[in-house]
Amino acid sequence: INPPPNFGGAVNYGSAFLPAHFQGTRINDAGELAHLKAGTSGDLQRKQLDLIQSMNRDLAGTPGAPDQVDGVIESYELAFRMQGKVPQLLDISKEPQKVKDAYGIKPGPAGAFARQCLMARRLSEAGVRFVEICQPGWDHHNNLHKGLINNCAAVDQPTSALLADLENRGLLEDTLVIFGSEFGRQPTTQGVDGRDHNITGYPMALAGAGIKKGVTYGATDEYGIKAVEGRMHTNDLHATLLALMGLDHEKLTYRYAGRDFRLTDVAGKVVKEIMA
Repeated sequence: INPPPNFGGAVNYGSAFLPAHFQGTRINDAGELAHLKAGTSGDLQRKQLDLIQSMNRDLAGTPGAPDQVDGVIESYELAFRMQGKVPQLLDISKEPQKVKDAYGIKPGPAGAFARQCLMARRLSEAGVRFVEICQPGWDHHNNLHKGLINNCAAVDQPTSALLADLENRGLLEDTLVIFGSEFGRQPTTQGVDGRDHNITGYPMALAGAGIKKGVTYGATDEYGIKAVEGRMHTNDLHATLLALMGLDHEKLTYRYAGRDFRLTDVAGKVVKEIMA
């Protein structure tokens, strides 16, 4: 579930070195999936889709056909199946008012993250295996004071409500929640009212399936600039997340560009200290 497409675009949910059909499906914070609504009857649409898919498969079978063709075939079939299920699944209007109040649902951009969190719960409850929600506007090179107040107000209540809702419904015990970003911020100011990027020491928060409760792992120096205790590289984080899902990162490979690739490349250590 993503904000407007100018926020990173498909890189936020792309398939990287995996085939295109592993890419995620983007939904906006209003619960709308682009071009999902059928313009014809189901039978006619199925005939049209079968014709298009036969042409796609012919193309996929030709020498030098791009890998994306397989992804297009899969996405067309997925969209056809989703037409009857997704609109009702993403419709939060029928949720009890006390639930909407707990998440802080409100109209307009100010309620975007809250709507995403509630839809994430509904998707998880329906069996969707991976859900990503995003909140832009944290790149505070200036206007830091007001920006932090606004952003924290937008995410604090919905995040708390999502975790409580998952726990109350018995979903948190097998749902892993990851709260993080691409990098942190410097503890020193940038200009009058801003902070620059920091890649050497910043936190990630994990909750739910397989994670110890109330545990802090690692620490930065006294200034909050560099990680000095329990340092966890991104590869270590990925290895640990895969282990929590029952997967051995060293065996999970895909041949791409002439060699076997894996998410952790040639590194990665499972950090068992944070596991329950």
